[in-house]
Amino acid sequence: GFPITAEEKRLRDKKHLNDITAARLPPLHHSPAKLLSIEESIAIQIQQKEAYEEMQARLAAQKLAERLNIKMIRFEPEGEASLQYREVRDED
Repeated sequence: GFPITAEEKRLRDKKHLNDITAARLPPLHHSPAKLLSIEESIAIQIQQKEAYEEMQARLAAQKLAERLNIKMIRFEPEGEASLQYREVRDED
C-alpha cells in the first residue's frame, strides 16, 4: 500500500463514521460559552425570570379567556363603528 497522510486518514475515518451512523453534532448557532461576573449572571437570570413570568401570565390569561369563552375584539373608538353609533338621524 501507499503511505497515507494524517489528513487522508482523518477524512477516511470521518467518511466511515458518516457511513455507519446518522448521528451528527449540531451546528454551532450560538457563540461559545464565556465567563460572566456574578453581577452579570444575576442580572441575566432576573431578566429571564421576568420574561418567563410574563409569558406564563399571558398563557394563563389566554387559557382563562378560552375557558370562559371570551372573544377578544379590536376596539377602535375612532373607527367606522363609532361613526355609525354617533350618527344622528333625522326622523322627519
